[in-house]
Amino acid sequence: MEYYTYAYLREDGRPYYIGKGKNNRILCRRKGDIKPPKDKSRVIFLKQNLTEKEAFKHEIYMIDLFGRKDLGTGILYNRTDGGEGVSGHNHSYETRMIIKQKSIGKIHSEETKRKISIGNKGKKQTEEAKRKIGDANRLYLKNTSEYKEAQKRYSKKCRENMSEERREQLKKYHREYYLRNKDKWKNY
Repeated sequence: MEYYTYAYLREDGRPYYIGKGKNNRILCRRKGDIKPPKDKSRVIFLKQNLTEKEAFKHEIYMIDLFGRKDLGTGILYNRTDGGEGVSGHNHSYETRMIIKQKSIGKIHSEETKRKISIGNKGKKQTEEAKRKIGDANRLYLKNTSEYKEAQKRYSKKCRENMSEERREQLKKYHREYYLRNKDKWKNY
């Protein structure tokens, strides 16, 4: 009993889209979906605490009641009569890898970056999520020539500005570290 039906309303209060959802689906927009209204007061739940079967049935009923524009039977922008779709679908590993490969190296426009930034405002991430994102970014960056060049420039700049005292401290630290861990270094 975790499903619901919802409607997106025009400014005059008439619905322009009816859907079935679970969790935060009511506000999510996937590629090809009808856009939810910017004014969130025009996004309403029709029925809540339904089984998936009940939600599909109610979605079909509501779409039939208001009719579809594409069929010339009503006012809704829905492209189907409702009652279909896959809930909780998880892509296979292979599909996820294909999607990942297509997105690597994609450069977002400044407008897209701004929209992503606005969409992420106020969202809290767990420390684990932050760590994973940081690790992934570092791993990606380490394999780019720009990162390696920047690292070399930074190291050179640090060496040039380092005092003799600090240089001696680092030499001592590295010597001690090597001696403590020399068994680990035999294979290198």
